[in-house]
Amino acid sequence: MEQADRVIAKTYKRFPIVLEKGSGCTLYDTQGRRYTDFVAGIAVCNLGHSHPGVIKAISDQVQTLTHVSNLYYTIPQVELAAWLVTHSFADRVFFCNSGAEANEAAIKLARKYFNERGEKSRFRIITMEHSFHGRTMATLSATGQDKIKKGFDPVLEGFDYVPFNDLEALRSKIDASTCAVMLEPIQGEGGVRCPDAGYLKAVRQVCDASGVLLIFDEIQTGMGRTGRLFAYEHFDVAPDIMTLAKALANGLPIGAMLATDQVAEAFGPGAHASTFGGTPLVTAAALEVCKTLVPGGVLNQGREAGAYFKEKLRWLKARHETIVDYRGLGLLLGIKLAINGESLVNHCLQRGFLVNCIQENILRFVPPLIIQKEEIDALIDCLDEIFTELENKSE
Repeated sequence: MEQADRVIAKTYKRFPIVLEKGSGCTLYDTQGRRYTDFVAGIAVCNLGHSHPGVIKAISDQVQTLTHVSNLYYTIPQVELAAWLVTHSFADRVFFCNSGAEANEAAIKLARKYFNERGEKSRFRIITMEHSFHGRTMATLSATGQDKIKKGFDPVLEGFDYVPFNDLEALRSKIDASTCAVMLEPIQGEGGVRCPDAGYLKAVRQVCDASGVLLIFDEIQTGMGRTGRLFAYEHFDVAPDIMTLAKALANGLPIGAMLATDQVAEAFGPGAHASTFGGTPLVTAAALEVCKTLVPGGVLNQGREAGAYFKEKLRWLKARHETIVDYRGLGLLLGIKLAINGESLVNHCLQRGFLVNCIQENILRFVPPLIIQKEEIDALIDCLDEIFTELENKSE
């Protein structure tokens, strides 16, 4: 830790533990302490740590071909793209290295689409307040949170913001310069905020009526996190463009932008590129993730665990006035607190549980999809004890 403080850029506020190894939903630090992981690398390790199938896929691939660039075809990349197309609304896939890059690609594609149609004045993108789309200059400009932009002015031109779940605000903001609406089906970092009934379908209708593209940022919600492969499936509405990353390769860096043929046509040779986008190594790992999620049954396992977990959070809220609300879908869950939640994260850490606090007062739970009921029960018991202690002290 001392060496890290000397040599690594101070862009992260880290907890005072050094994690060394993991298996399933369990992590171990260099002191041998054991932690049950309800963070999963921030919704990344959906299959858990050291998954044997992913280990084998990486090991096999690294012995044959790691990287050759996108000047050539490679088998794992093509197979992964075909799998994603078969299991989604999309016809085409562009691979990159992260969620921010996937969103950059989506922003560029939306603008290029209208540019190719001779509508160069249509370049503005509407995003949601409290959204999070990344930390590159374009994606932090798209993000509807001032704290993300602080110190980086001027942000890039071309983004407008409206409240999430406010359809009239969206309608009033669309004009002749709008090319797309970009949103997370469920806001993750923004507070585990779910859409109102019918909201996403109505957004789709507004976009269609205005000739505007709809972009779903499924970087956190995709790959089974909400109980379906993609969150849009819950709401019976498909976008024109979708972005993925995080859990796609269970910890290896990969991003993907998916689009319909009609929209993807705007990206011809040379329009966009990525040196490391979709290398044989990461796509082999991602393909194993896909096969494990659906035919392997992990998607169903995560859906059942999410329903059980949410019911336990309902029980916990009924017991403690400190909990204002519980929310979420699948294994993207959270509880809103009447107090700052950072101290609770530390209390959980001391008791052997890794959890995450966002927006200062929301505990977010995004464990691996293979989390067991016994592990959920243990966390609930831990939280119950912590809330009881805090509430007794405040009396």
